[in-house]
Order: sequence, then structure tokens, then C-alpha cells
Amino acid sequence: MSEWFEQRFRDTPWRLQRQAIALIALGLFIALVIGALYLAQSASVATLGRQLEELITQRNRLEQTNEQLRSEIAQLRSVPRLLARAQELGFQAADESSIEYLYVNGYNPNREAVQTVAAAPQQTAPVYDETFIGWLQQVWNDFSQQLSGYSSEVP
Repeated sequence: MSEWFEQRFRDTPWRLQRQAIALIALGLFIALVIGALYLAQSASVATLGRQLEELITQRNRLEQTNEQLRSEIAQLRSVPRLLARAQELGFQAADESSIEYLYVNGYNPNREAVQTVAAAPQQTAPVYDETFIGWLQQVWNDFSQQLSGYSSEVP
């Protein structure tokens, strides 16, 4: 029996070589797949990083523009600028002779302010007291009325 095993292994050395080559090829294939996945992931991360940099640059540019606009608004709202613009439009400072007072009979400017709060009308929800039997009775009555209306229409 041992001779038979020795003969079989001696006659088939190419099987061991074939298995070794298959294992090496499988290892290379797995290494290639893992490498491809790593490269794909790296490319994706690099692309997202670049997009993030562009968005940060855009945000900084917009913040700078907003600050410039705030500065311009502050300059346009300054008191000397508003006075100059009012004079350009034909307005002038009011003096005592150009002020007219309007007197209203019965108005007391020194009275205390009274706050009245209007009470919201109380709306109560309808009470739900319908039962299953009551509902069935209502459906039966509606059905009966439809049948009686139908039978009176048919000659």
C-alpha cells in the first residue's frame, strides 16, 4: 500500500506545482483587488478634500464681501452723511418759528397708559358621545331614506 502512495506522488509532481501557482495567482489577485480599493478610496478622499478647500475659500470670500458691505452701510448711515443727503433733497433744520403744534381737545399727555387685554372667546370642543350602535342606527336611517327616495322615483 505504501508503494502505491509513493508511486502516486512520484507520478504527479505537476499537481503540487499547479497548486502552488494557483495559490500565488490567487494571492496576487487579492492584492490587486485590495490595492484597487485603496486607490479608489484615496482618490475619493482627495477629491472631497479639494472640494472642501474650494468651499472654504468661497466662504472666506463671501465673509469678506459681507464685511465690506457692512462697512459701506455704516458709512451711508453716518449722521454727517444723512444730514448732507437731507440738504441735497431740500430739507432744512427746523427752527422754533417753523414748528407748528397741534392741540387736541381732551388729550392728556401726562395720563397713565392703560393696557387692555381682550379676552379670547372660549370655544369648547363638542362632546363625543357616539356609540357603535348609534352609528349603525344612523347609517341604517340614511340607507332607509335613500331606499325610500329611490322607490318613490320608480313608477
